[in-house]
Amino acid sequence: MELRELGWDSFFESSFSTLTRNHESVVPARVVAEHREIYRLAAARGELSAELLGKLRYQAETREDLPVTGDWVAAQEFPGEAKGIIHAVLPRRTRLARKAAGERTEVQLVAANVDTLFVVTSLNADFNPRRLERYVAFALESGVAPVIVLTKADLVPDPSPFVREVGLVAPGRAVHVISARTGAGLDALREHLVPGRTVAFVGSSGVGKTTLVNLFEGGTRAVREVRDGDDRGRHATTARELVVLPGGGLLLDTPGMRELTPWEGGEALSGTFSEIDALANGCRFRDCRHQGEPGCAVAGAVPPDRLASHAKLRRETERLAELRSSSASLVEKRRWKNLMASARETDLGKRSR
Repeated sequence: MELRELGWDSFFESSFSTLTRNHESVVPARVVAEHREIYRLAAARGELSAELLGKLRYQAETREDLPVTGDWVAAQEFPGEAKGIIHAVLPRRTRLARKAAGERTEVQLVAANVDTLFVVTSLNADFNPRRLERYVAFALESGVAPVIVLTKADLVPDPSPFVREVGLVAPGRAVHVISARTGAGLDALREHLVPGRTVAFVGSSGVGKTTLVNLFEGGTRAVREVRDGDDRGRHATTARELVVLPGGGLLLDTPGMRELTPWEGGEALSGTFSEIDALANGCRFRDCRHQGEPGCAVAGAVPPDRLASHAKLRRETERLAELRSSSASLVEKRRWKNLMASARETDLGKRSR
């Protein structure tokens, strides 16, 4: 397989050359799947099963320093075996990052080096404008172009009200209405599947992400029919996997997310709620929070539920920024404490000689 079919270009070529100047034994490879620190790689000579070099694991300060699906890595191949060792992770062009679920103040990388993000929701009870806003913020923060995909169009007599609502919560974004059952809209969606470009799917469980991957791949992935009584699909994807399509392009399916808070939400908020930022320029007070302050140009001009969603996401990102700062301070203190302890041990060792 040619590397350019996997998304290799001059950006990664330059990074690889710099990073591996003194390591002639490594080759570029892309992570197509991960299973408990066993990575499946796609390289020029085929697929490899690889583990991390001990030094790479030891020197990693956070989970961000380790490979995720979509990453390009420098890997050592073993002649005659489909095995390898990952020596380094190449700089990422983009990364899909969110706050880890639960109370932990940690980042979770969903995928790396994604070019386009298909935000998938179905035209039934799953349709939720507030959730779409979060997914758009998630994409913009990651530097990835969001495309809204409305699935199961065969379940509604007229999808136009849904399209209009998407236009309000994601203005200017491409929107595709499709039906995997009838094939409607699939050709337009295929136009995003360009050779060497990576498209990732995100959305709730059961909205049809795996069904779409299966259709485009022409394979036999496990998909499940909608449940009786509520038109919701069943969860099918349990791990992230990068799929190379026969006609070009790469697809990355992801499991459904129950929680989604963008890891760095400042600029993403501005891009997602651009009309609020534009209107805010007319507010009397620069620090107006649009919650009843006199002279507010936003309240009354923006639907209340969208304004409340903006305020909630802003509070979450501000709180997360505080927690991240506190966590980083603790890590730095711990690092200096360990360095001082090591220095004292070295000094005592010299004195005892």
